[in-house]
Amino acid sequence: MKAHILGYPRIGAQRELKFASEQFWKGDLTLAELQQVAKQLRGQHWLAQKSAGLDYVSVGDFSLYDQVLDHAVLLGAIPARFGFDTTQIEAEQYFALARGNAAQPALEMTKWFDTNYHYLVPELSPEQQFSAHPEQILAHLDEALLWGCKAKPVLLGPLSFLYLSKLDTQVDDPSASKLALLDRLLPVYVEILHAIETKGVSWVQIDEPILALDLPTEWRDALPKVLANLSSTPLKILLATYFENIEQHLPALASSPVAGVHIDAVRAAEQVAPFVRDLPAHQVLSLGVVNGRNIWANDLSKSVTVVQSARAQRGENLWVGSSCSLLHSPFDLANETALAPELKGVLAFARQKLDEIVTLKKAVTLADDSTQQVIAQNAANWQTYRAWSEVNRADVRAAVAQIQPDDALRNTPFAQRIQAQNERFQLPLLPTTTIGSFPQTGEIRRIRAAFKKGAVNQPQYEVAMKAEITRVIHEQERLGLDVLVHGEAERNDMVEYFGEQLDGYAFTQNGWVQSYGSRCVKPPIIYGDVARPQAMTVAWSSFAQSLTQRPVKGMLTGPVTMLQWSFVREDLPRHEVMLQIALALRSEVLDLEAAGIGIIQIDEPALREGLPLKRSDWQRYLDNAVFAFGIAGNAVRDHTQIHTHMCYSEFGDILPEIAKMDADVISIETSRSRMELLDDFGTFAYPNQIGPGVYDIHSPRIPSTDEMVELMHKATQVIPVQQLWVNPDCGLKTRSWAETLPALSNLMAATQTLRAQYASAATRSAQ
Repeated sequence: MKAHILGYPRIGAQRELKFASEQFWKGDLTLAELQQVAKQLRGQHWLAQKSAGLDYVSVGDFSLYDQVLDHAVLLGAIPARFGFDTTQIEAEQYFALARGNAAQPALEMTKWFDTNYHYLVPELSPEQQFSAHPEQILAHLDEALLWGCKAKPVLLGPLSFLYLSKLDTQVDDPSASKLALLDRLLPVYVEILHAIETKGVSWVQIDEPILALDLPTEWRDALPKVLANLSSTPLKILLATYFENIEQHLPALASSPVAGVHIDAVRAAEQVAPFVRDLPAHQVLSLGVVNGRNIWANDLSKSVTVVQSARAQRGENLWVGSSCSLLHSPFDLANETALAPELKGVLAFARQKLDEIVTLKKAVTLADDSTQQVIAQNAANWQTYRAWSEVNRADVRAAVAQIQPDDALRNTPFAQRIQAQNERFQLPLLPTTTIGSFPQTGEIRRIRAAFKKGAVNQPQYEVAMKAEITRVIHEQERLGLDVLVHGEAERNDMVEYFGEQLDGYAFTQNGWVQSYGSRCVKPPIIYGDVARPQAMTVAWSSFAQSLTQRPVKGMLTGPVTMLQWSFVREDLPRHEVMLQIALALRSEVLDLEAAGIGIIQIDEPALREGLPLKRSDWQRYLDNAVFAFGIAGNAVRDHTQIHTHMCYSEFGDILPEIAKMDADVISIETSRSRMELLDDFGTFAYPNQIGPGVYDIHSPRIPSTDEMVELMHKATQVIPVQQLWVNPDCGLKTRSWAETLPALSNLMAATQTLRAQYASAATRSAQ
């Protein structure tokens, strides 16, 4: 019986990779220095796995930016538009693919399944040629072997790579399909596997996470060919799946030549029994019984029972591991010193999950006293947590029980409300705004950190924040924006800020997880019933509004996103927790309205990412999400305008549900897709107003006025101009003022050009 994981966090215990990367981009760190930091982190992470007692360490899961981008480089799948030599991608070119450069925007970015990790979408063409470039993974294998580690290389499988890629839509070939490229891709994978074989490893983990999706028939039918090709070398293939039930593929896997199959036994525990029973005895079955996506300690007694039962039938051909990569977990619970002991006792971060996996192996294979003591202590910790008075609140449960269906609906239809809003705000054609945050300088972060540590008192903190809000308001007025924001200088994170002010939330000191590239987030922990003890944003929004005659948006994070971007308790249904959050936000919305804030934005960037991977489960989730949003925002009067924002997503299949949210204005990220994402809104005839992003804030690149005009022209081809707003893709928190001001200046110039064009057209039409 073997113990292993599918992958490990790469940012480092203190986010060393983040800071080194950002220093390199600024020119404050050499490439050699960045590479040295990366090498040290890899060694530390492999030794952590080895010292914990895992039988294999994962190699190939480390990335300077994104693992899917790494595979595009590995396979020579570099878009021709960059003009790079695919045989030799240098660091500058690698990061240009991720972040864009002066000549080209970056690769599109989207969510990794239903997680909060973002991957970079490879761009392929129907004529795509692939080539093997395994130098990086071979070098990492050499490093791991020098550390004395028994390595298990990790590769994203060919089916998933193609499925998650983007085919060039400019090519007029209706027969073109990503799957048609498979025959060209498979020999390259085989070549890479042969290269890996030279390093003396025995097992290779091939990740095919798309098997958890409702795949089209032709993709399912391609699986046997893929498995046969991957198994054509002497290497043993562990086909790894995660995030959902893959029982529909069991017959194909059972008849395939792969040496082993990994399944997610946390998200899809129901598939364990059929796989234990029907996977042939000569194939290894790896059970992912330790949750790679949450921070709760494993219920070891329960998991031991599952593993023991499976081992009784499968013997030594049973492995135990993490449900998925630990990429989605914070690094080390040992770095947390401020959590309540009742809570800390039932938590496990990535480092602790290594110990849990080894404990489960030992409990089944050795059953020694020390292991039994660990299991007994685990059970006692859970008992203490469940008895903790902060976990369950009768008043919150009663409030949720009293919610009525009509509580989620606006008083009147949009066509009627918009008249009242137009009369109140008197906005021009193509109103301009931003999404919420403005650049957070080092000085802002320093003051916020000092305030948290008590080095800056409340009055000093408020003076500093109000000075920054004043600056942000005045800059927006100077630029000529129509609807302003206060800039969110007081907010560290769009979820953490609110969670810190809500009961039932806890926060870590170092619980960082990677969102994309160097961007890390520190999700809060929802451990108990959620309630709002007092107003959270009203004072800041009111101050900002007092500085200007233009409307200033109140900015909130919606209930779906508050849930999705937190580590959520597992003893209540998620929709109940979401309704608790929605009621807390409802109180905040009504307080903002009473304070004179006329436009309130309730961001839901995570709405689509929360979709279950199986389509049959969608409707229940969407019904719950739309209802929770309505509870949060729809109690306002007609002349109060509700906005929402959603990040990179494919919206076409859920547009009816988005429309049911009935937000007066929705803004979406569309610039990297060149407005392709907007097509769905035009086809559907979205009834309310919409702000498609014209400025990619995830890149330091400053788009020109002409580019933005072109993008908005594309938008007007599918959405009537009267329904359109002009805004960046997302908040500007991660950008510098030196990037933000010229970009927004170009945005305003583009808007003026467009307004003049439409005014001229209207004049000609009147004549």
